[in-house]
Amino acid sequence: MTGPASARHRLLRRVWASLAGHPSFLSAPLETGRAVPLPARTDVASLAWASVAAASLAAATLTGERPITLDPDRIAVSYTSERHLLLNGERPSVWAPLSGFFRSSDGWVRTHGNYPHHATALLRGLGLPPEADAESAAAALRGMPAGVATQAITAAGGLCVGVSHENAAVDATLRRAPVVDLRQGGAALPRLRDSRIAQAPLRGIRVLDLTRVIAGPVATRTLALLGADVLRIDPRALPEPEWQHLDSGHGKRSTLLDLNAADDRGAFDRLLASADVVVTGYRATAMDRLGLGPQRLAAQYPGLIVARLTAWGAEPAVADRRGFDSLVQAASGIAWIESSDGERPGALPAQALDHSAGYLLAAGVMSALRAQETDGGTWIVDVSLRRIAAELLGMPRTPSPEPSDAPLDPAPHLQEFAVDGRSVITTGPALAYDGGPNAYLPPRPWGRDTPNWSELP
Repeated sequence: MTGPASARHRLLRRVWASLAGHPSFLSAPLETGRAVPLPARTDVASLAWASVAAASLAAATLTGERPITLDPDRIAVSYTSERHLLLNGERPSVWAPLSGFFRSSDGWVRTHGNYPHHATALLRGLGLPPEADAESAAAALRGMPAGVATQAITAAGGLCVGVSHENAAVDATLRRAPVVDLRQGGAALPRLRDSRIAQAPLRGIRVLDLTRVIAGPVATRTLALLGADVLRIDPRALPEPEWQHLDSGHGKRSTLLDLNAADDRGAFDRLLASADVVVTGYRATAMDRLGLGPQRLAAQYPGLIVARLTAWGAEPAVADRRGFDSLVQAASGIAWIESSDGERPGALPAQALDHSAGYLLAAGVMSALRAQETDGGTWIVDVSLRRIAAELLGMPRTPSPEPSDAPLDPAPHLQEFAVDGRSVITTGPALAYDGGPNAYLPPRPWGRDTPNWSELP
């Protein structure tokens, strides 16, 4: 087998081996022979297919089922979910004015200001008042070298990276590590579970979700789809954009806790004591400061599955670095590869690093649960956007993206819910296996639930 199909299968085989999955599952009929319609110079189509396939395989192994053929169109629609989201028939604006590419005096930078506190920090780093607009920021950036702008904005707590060309040596080094790092973090007795059913193989599993934006919520949305009791916890002072939560909050409950406040931390610790899985998506150093680093959790809560998502990795040199998919694309060289004219940076046809990280992290959690039930132990799962970017940069490329033969019709792959009396249209699940769920439960309003586990079995 050669060409794109071989690339996606090679990636799936590597991921599956890192998850200690049984090779027999790789013979399941996941393949249609048709690529996921996400045209790009990089092989985003194979990355997306392999990531969803890994999660589908991991879910299927929990019940002994076999995956069914994955739908390439459904995967593409899921990966571009923000473009299909409708709130009462209207499409929300998903990019803030201070998020995007800006010229610097010696090149380009990519900024991210979707959260108000990040936008304020970005302007502060540029010496601008909080009410300054994108034109003022652009003018300031044009007068600064990219490195100076990045340093000033980062020091102020904002997000900015220089748009760089790829570094083959760095990417080759990153690719020596597994795409999903699954390892045992300590000894523990196996946790006995009820018998699995195909429709909800994670029923009875309790998941604390400390993630935001896309990748982490996609991972925990996948676990909720499979029956887990997922409780998302957000800080009180940092509201989540409504559209963002509704786009990936399916099947989860949502509560607000300040983990630096004694009462709230006590409530959180009680939840943690009876959790099966905790998923974190904040900077590694921030989690360490809260006493929620993987090693600390593994020592305090034997048998826990700790899943960690980072933008740049968890190594000391990058553990305190903020980041999002768009910034990793820019800093890793992807933005220049995807440039349409070689003059202005481009972007992938989806937030593919985020979505892939979500499915791969979910696959890691399910594989860890399977190992914990069989062999015991406390397990740690690590996935980073930068490591996934290195994987994409090592895959085959095309000189120019080829458009799909026919326009993609998203309608068959959408779901409609009523949330707070309003119509919400979102994408349906891409994950698929024989007997498994084929629709999400509704998202709930952000922050409205109590900090307790569900009463449901």
